[in-house]
Amino acid sequence: MALWTAATEADTVGGVPARFVAAPADTAQAAEVLRAAAADDLAVVVRGGGSKLDWGMPPRRLDLIVDTRNLTGVVEHAAGDLIVVVRAGTPLAGLDLGDQQLALDPVRAGATVGGTVAANTSGPRRLGYGTVRDLLIGITVVRPGGMVARAGGKVVKNVAGYDLGKLFTGSYGTLGLITECAFRLHPRPAAHALVVRTAPAGQIGALLAAVRAEQVVPAAVEIDAPAEGPVTLAVLVEGTAAGVRDRAATLEKALGGQATDEFPPWWGAYPWTGAGMKLTAPLSRVPDLLSHGVALRGSAGTGVLYADVPVDAAPAVVERLRAAAIRAGGHGVVLTAPPRVREQVDMWGPVPGLELMRRVKDQFDPGHLFAPGRFVGGI
Repeated sequence: MALWTAATEADTVGGVPARFVAAPADTAQAAEVLRAAAADDLAVVVRGGGSKLDWGMPPRRLDLIVDTRNLTGVVEHAAGDLIVVVRAGTPLAGLDLGDQQLALDPVRAGATVGGTVAANTSGPRRLGYGTVRDLLIGITVVRPGGMVARAGGKVVKNVAGYDLGKLFTGSYGTLGLITECAFRLHPRPAAHALVVRTAPAGQIGALLAAVRAEQVVPAAVEIDAPAEGPVTLAVLVEGTAAGVRDRAATLEKALGGQATDEFPPWWGAYPWTGAGMKLTAPLSRVPDLLSHGVALRGSAGTGVLYADVPVDAAPAVVERLRAAAIRAGGHGVVLTAPPRVREQVDMWGPVPGLELMRRVKDQFDPGHLFAPGRFVGGI
């Protein structure tokens, strides 16, 4: 049986067309595909739900797309240990774990488990439950060349001392193919409430300080700031019905806000339509990122915000926002942009540890066959 089929016009990554597409059904078959791809010197890009294929740079070359659409389903749900092992192509939104949850918000429709790990995306509840790196406890990958490696979680050992889970999280598919992930789970909360307050940007710092001053243990603290006008702050609390009611009442008083059980329409959605940027800052400096004339949204509780960058003014806006983030002690990265913007801006900005990242790439993928050029520094 052929390991791959001819690509169609739709099989592109960042505008670069592929020649072939493979959709392995399990880890063993994926290893066979990647052994053959390496033997034929094929450049490979992994595709999950396709929800973030427009992130990062286009590959320098592309021969084979390895699609994870057949790598789906729960391998094991150890409810007593609060652990799940799930195949990489499983849609994140479709996971049904009963009274338990994998607390990763699917921030883009169609996002898969593997794509969420590869792009390191965490939604609003990262404040209460942690990020992908915090929840991922084990991983199975197929390295370029077809070697299967497993680490952490319910399996045996790490490979050559590497923490594979942490290395592959946020690697943009440049180190190999993720086939299975093991995650720590949490009980599904019995109740939730949001306390919402809209205020001028200049008051947001004081409102965030008021949240921090209360012992309410929020699961998320999100803001939605349009390019002009007041900012909306929404604080999510989860837990028992009585506990949620008491904490929501405390927040209503502290913020002068309104409690509701309805999520606002912007909750957990990126604000951009053309070009999007991720900004980070220490919590106390989050207000410094507001009032730059662009729409911002994201987690004020963890200092991770997303910006809608106007395409026509992208070079100046990216420079201004990145400078503001750096002054605040953070960083600014362009996640996605049309081709003409990519040619005008530095997508990644200054990146500490780039030489170390290049050495890791050389170790895992010495032929640079996996997603060549997609990641920072042309990795």
